[in-house]
Amino acid sequence: MAISISSGFADSHLAIQNLHKKFNQHVALDRISLEINKGEFVCLLGPSGCGKTTLLRCVAGLESQDEGSIFSGQRDISLLPPQARDYGILFQSYALFPNLTVAQNIAYGLADSSKDQVRARVSEMLELVGLSSSAKKYPGQLSGGQQQRVALARALAPAPSLLLLDEPMSALDARVREHLCTELRNLQKSLGITTLMVTHNQDEAMLMADRIAIMHEGKIEQYATAKEIYQKPATPFVAEFVGQGNWLPFIRGTNGKAFIGNQELQLAQPLQQEQGRLFCRPEGVRVNPLGGSPNQFSAQVHNITFLGSRCLMRFELDTLPGHPLQAELAPPEVALLGGGRIHVGLPAENLKIFA
Repeated sequence: MAISISSGFADSHLAIQNLHKKFNQHVALDRISLEINKGEFVCLLGPSGCGKTTLLRCVAGLESQDEGSIFSGQRDISLLPPQARDYGILFQSYALFPNLTVAQNIAYGLADSSKDQVRARVSEMLELVGLSSSAKKYPGQLSGGQQQRVALARALAPAPSLLLLDEPMSALDARVREHLCTELRNLQKSLGITTLMVTHNQDEAMLMADRIAIMHEGKIEQYATAKEIYQKPATPFVAEFVGQGNWLPFIRGTNGKAFIGNQELQLAQPLQQEQGRLFCRPEGVRVNPLGGSPNQFSAQVHNITFLGSRCLMRFELDTLPGHPLQAELAPPEVALLGGGRIHVGLPAENLKIFA
């Protein structure tokens, strides 16, 4: 499934069209098309080996595509060397020079400026990332989060029109990562710099991105906001990769209704195929719904796991034995359950049909 450019190059800050890349016989990028608007923060999200880093490296000119074009505004940068593409880049390893001070690292990309201009710009960048007091320190004297800020300041110092981020949070622990995600997003918004980030971390992508491109086997499966991707996954891969979910096999009855096992189910969408799978998020399952609610099933609770502000209940429908499902509940709901026998509701609006 290729995502086509809808509004044309003139409306995009970065436009990628039909990018194709092979390594020997392995197709790393399979006719990728993607557009990013000016000032937008876009994440490439997917499992290892899906092609997201290759795509970023092609945009940066660090890898050459076999076919396809890359435009920055209306300027074709497809064949330009990296230094002519006007971007700043922050690598996973930060790639700081250990023998240079923080100030010298930030100044590294400003060779064409005068000494006074360099001094002023370095001071501005240090203040921007909150490290004014660390100018004379060396990278080895800084924490991982501080090193990341130095690398970011160095990437931003030449005032590029595009910022490329390659797994910038992966070396940080969870608490520092969440804090820096928020900081980086706020900084990106205040600067209005167009940003493309590679990550395999769903939380990072959902916290930071205006839009997310879900990649799988060299293709973009869905390109949308975090909310759209979570609530309306376009493909089974997206549904399974982002968040958690339940899959229920169904067959089509003679009346056009869906059946799970031997029990009829109402759907919000017309049913076309003879059989397939229904997808439902754990929080979309209703436990002990009011009498008369549609799509009620008898079920057996297997276990309930306490996760702080929420609980995860594993259960089986009587009509679908041997097929464990899960529901997400608030602790007060769990306290009202009683025994192991319950009724669950699968509201039609919470079910999505897949072939």
